[in-house]
Amino acid sequence: MDLVFRDAEVVDGTGGASYRADVAIEGGRIAAIVREGAAAGCQRPTARRVVDAEGLALSPGFIDMHAHSDLALLRDPDHSAKAAQGVTLEVLGQDGLSYAPVDDRTLAEVRKAITGWNGSGDDIDFDWRTVGEYLDRLDRGIAVNAAYLIPQGTVRMYAVGWDDRPATESELDHMRRLVAEGMEQGAVGMSSGLTYTPGMYAKDAELTELCRVVAGYGGYYCPHHRSYGAGALEAYAEMVRLTREAGCALHLAHATMNFGVNEGRAPDLLALLDEALDAGADISLDTYPYTPGCTTLVAVLPSWASEGGPEAVLARLRDDGTAERIRHHLEVLGSDGCHGVPVDWDTIEISGVSEGTLTDWVGRRLDGWAAARRLLLEDRLGTTILQHVGHEENVRTIMRHRVHTGGSDGILQGLKPHPRAYGTFPRYLGRYVRDLGVLTLEDCVAHLTSRPAARLGLTDRGRIREGYRADLVLFDPETVGAGATYESPRALPTGIPHVLINGEFVMEDGRRTDALAGRAIRRTPV
Repeated sequence: MDLVFRDAEVVDGTGGASYRADVAIEGGRIAAIVREGAAAGCQRPTARRVVDAEGLALSPGFIDMHAHSDLALLRDPDHSAKAAQGVTLEVLGQDGLSYAPVDDRTLAEVRKAITGWNGSGDDIDFDWRTVGEYLDRLDRGIAVNAAYLIPQGTVRMYAVGWDDRPATESELDHMRRLVAEGMEQGAVGMSSGLTYTPGMYAKDAELTELCRVVAGYGGYYCPHHRSYGAGALEAYAEMVRLTREAGCALHLAHATMNFGVNEGRAPDLLALLDEALDAGADISLDTYPYTPGCTTLVAVLPSWASEGGPEAVLARLRDDGTAERIRHHLEVLGSDGCHGVPVDWDTIEISGVSEGTLTDWVGRRLDGWAAARRLLLEDRLGTTILQHVGHEENVRTIMRHRVHTGGSDGILQGLKPHPRAYGTFPRYLGRYVRDLGVLTLEDCVAHLTSRPAARLGLTDRGRIREGYRADLVLFDPETVGAGATYESPRALPTGIPHVLINGEFVMEDGRRTDALAGRAIRRTPV
């Protein structure tokens, strides 16, 4: 064999009890699993390399169901932000905004719109336009595996533009073709950002038609729905109704219940989902194990202020009368961009800026609209924020649910990013398994491995089983934990010495190797 993990405590991803075994790897796959006390005559495997795993847990690689590494994987071959956590697969194209499919105009516009998420892209050779070409680019070699969701907001930007109006029949046909082409080229589904423009301008009928296309290819719909604040339950129910009508599987992105209006209301959400699940709906969700959210500052503006695209937003911000109208929506009425809740400036902390002269803003709380307006203009909408609006009780309640999976929603840009980008998966294992006992180790690993693999339709990943791909994590249950904090958000985890992708060490003895073992994971045809 190429490699044997000797005497590991195998947490196999099924949720069943762990067991002690030798696990042998050959040709990038799990070749043999020999349990302790195996029948006489069953020899322990030998290999060119043996790793002593005494006292350590061996699990399948973790799957990040909500990642914003669309450019980071190309820009940073090291990508320790995820590799060091034991993440072996990320799902990109989230929240309805990413970089394929595009034409030249759409690419220029989307680059401006999500500079705060992924940087300007000035350091990237955008040598693709289609979903298939983007996946081919990933296949040249990346730090971890990656799957892709077709971004509905980008598709609408391409076919309709930035107008807040229904699509014409010809525009809807164009969007259907773009989604179908993306699915044929290997996307696993479609995402939306229904508090982000221009995706939020789509009505349910339009979204249903696009979901029908996704369903025809066996994919799933992953919406950032219309509200996580006031009207959150109605927004969740809308997505359940829409996907059931379309016959499409549903995966709810960062399924939280935030803002003061939702404190203690996680059981209401889970009751809504359980009713649908019991009636036959195909639903899953992901969350991150933190209370604050993270987004761009421009995202909290009312949707009408963003109609026409980034340059139109800047023009409105420069006009005193229009800026006052924006303030009134934000502070009095409750902006749809801020989930229908009047903004509390004390909850908004600047986490990153695009303009280097503005770094003094990072780490500061905004003291009102005047400061926010100034920063939006000077940073040309490239500012990212932490929004301190979550509730720990809701976080714990939702992570226990039977269809829960893990997703970091990790934005890697900015001087002070949210620590979830570097800490989500070890935080689940350290804080919520070992320290608090919210989940058992076996159950938590299933949430992070086999459940997301099933949603993605992967038949040879997500479990430790003979013949499966050797995407594996060896960690110490007694010391594993997130190093990242709000003060040091890029600190790497503890207690994860080894990570393998496709049988290659990407983390070895706690250090990043130079392996680029990741590839694009394309949808399995139905």
